[in-house]
Amino acid sequence: MERPEFVVLLLVGLLIGTGVGSAYARARRGWADYQTVRKTVPGARRAAWLLIKVATTKIGVIALLLVGAVAYAAAGSDGSPAPPGQTPSPSATPSVRQGR
Repeated sequence: MERPEFVVLLLVGLLIGTGVGSAYARARRGWADYQTVRKTVPGARRAAWLLIKVATTKIGVIALLLVGAVAYAAAGSDGSPAPPGQTPSPSATPSVRQGR
């Protein structure tokens, strides 16, 4: 080796060039990905709003059914409320099966 500084400069240049080249390739891939995603955002936004609309509609229907069930239970099954002060009589149900 006649010129060791030439070899060192060549290795440093290769190292720097590899780093810069990989950063450039990564930036180009990122830009291409950004452009692709940017084109798909309006469709994804429409789909997201549609899913939110469907979910809120389902929640609204369930809430209305729940309110209706509570109102029906509060009114009683025959439509007239139970007289005040009248409590249901306890029924005798065995808690343990006999014969075992």
